[in-house]
Amino acid sequence: MGVDQIITMGSRFVIGAVATFLAILVWSRTRDTAWMLIVVGTVAHYGDVVLSALETLGMVRLDQVTIRGVAVFPLILTNVPMLFFSIAFLVIVVRRRMQ
Repeated sequence: MGVDQIITMGSRFVIGAVATFLAILVWSRTRDTAWMLIVVGTVAHYGDVVLSALETLGMVRLDQVTIRGVAVFPLILTNVPMLFFSIAFLVIVVRRRMQ
């Protein structure tokens, strides 16, 4: 593992940890559906960062379960945060149109 990978991984950990911590603070202070979905998306993204780092370090293998040659876990972990963000934005758009 090169220095560039270590710096990239470290920055993803630090920035992701700060974002996740702040998201959990927001979670404890709001009951708004859109904000809750953004918080869940942020936490899911940090989970992706942690599992990707563990895979890079050789501690876990995420490519063991495949469907037609496509690894399931990396596909899910990469897309779930954006799914939650998209649903949150949709909730905001629908709410604005109903006002």
